[in-house]
Amino acid sequence: MAKKLVSESRGYLVRTVADAKDLAREFLRQVNGFDEAKMSFGLPEIDDRFHIWRVPIRVTRKKIGEVVIDAKMGRIDEEKTTKSELLVEREKEALKASATARKRKPDPVVSALPNMVIQGDSIEELRKLPEESVNLVFTSPPYYNAKPEYSEYSNYEGYLELMRKVIRVSANLLSEGRFFVLNVSPVLLRRASRNEASKRIAVPFDFHRLFIEEGFDFIDDIHWVKPEGAGWSFGRGRRFAADRNPLQYKPVPVTEYVLVYRKKTDLLIDWNIRKHSDQDAVRDSKIADGYETTNLWKINPSRSKVHPATFPEELADKVIRYYSFKNDVVLDPFAGIGTTARAAISAGRRFVMSEIESKYIDHIKSWMSTFPGFDVDDVTFVNTDRPDCTNKHLKF
Repeated sequence: MAKKLVSESRGYLVRTVADAKDLAREFLRQVNGFDEAKMSFGLPEIDDRFHIWRVPIRVTRKKIGEVVIDAKMGRIDEEKTTKSELLVEREKEALKASATARKRKPDPVVSALPNMVIQGDSIEELRKLPEESVNLVFTSPPYYNAKPEYSEYSNYEGYLELMRKVIRVSANLLSEGRFFVLNVSPVLLRRASRNEASKRIAVPFDFHRLFIEEGFDFIDDIHWVKPEGAGWSFGRGRRFAADRNPLQYKPVPVTEYVLVYRKKTDLLIDWNIRKHSDQDAVRDSKIADGYETTNLWKINPSRSKVHPATFPEELADKVIRYYSFKNDVVLDPFAGIGTTARAAISAGRRFVMSEIESKYIDHIKSWMSTFPGFDVDDVTFVNTDRPDCTNKHLKF
């Protein structure tokens, strides 16, 4: 004798998968603006704890919601069912995403860009480059009004809007499903007098919002950890160390964020590996033992007589090796003195450096002219003269 179904033993009116689908289909036909012909059902499941059927609704193989049916009464539970307006909206989004996917290039394309050093405004200059021509973006944007000699902006909203434009133009250059990695930290605005309080701005969290709004998926938050004494130079924590009064506690900052985002795509990361046209480069790019296994990277800070706010080459080296293949093109839209380019050369990658300040461009040209094993003649210089390589003994 065949074992009774749960639906039969409970005396449900809706007993079979086919019954549940029929009721769900009839309900969807009543939803204004929903194209029932474009959808399919996942496998309906009975939840006998609550005496309901759950019928998944799929469009282009993506679940957009579910119809919930009262199994005892044989009617739609509209309170638990995905709202009609959401079903319509999600169906349109799924169909649009599917159409975009069909237009996508079948395989990743190796960029034809040469090594480049560009002098000028990043937003304007990078717009001139071909779409999807870089494979990784790594940068550390100017700090908001942290040091007058480094950068000053009229207001924080204007600063963020400028950063949004840089993210947007960089995203246009970034190839399918590749990464934008950002080194950024909160900024302390010093007080103007003893009667005023200093102000600390949570810049990384505002950048996160920008990236999400500009079509990126958040991947990781890595913390660059400096030696314990590195943060005392900013003065934060000294008052509490002297008085130990509650409410005045402020920890000395010894970390910066390395935020990792991926350009939004419905393709898995594995696609970039399997479909890469140079599989030798993929194999040669494998990470050796001794890599960072956690999101705490202990790296000593760097100092420069030329630039007031540099990041260490070790940090750039790790990012480039972990998030790109050999011969990939690495973009830094705020190149500074070209630390990202140095790391890219050492890792066997190409680079595009964009920098507005001529003194930093001059410094880049100087060290490139004497960089061991590197031919500066292979670099395309935009809006600036090719360096004079006659003096091979310059020290920087």
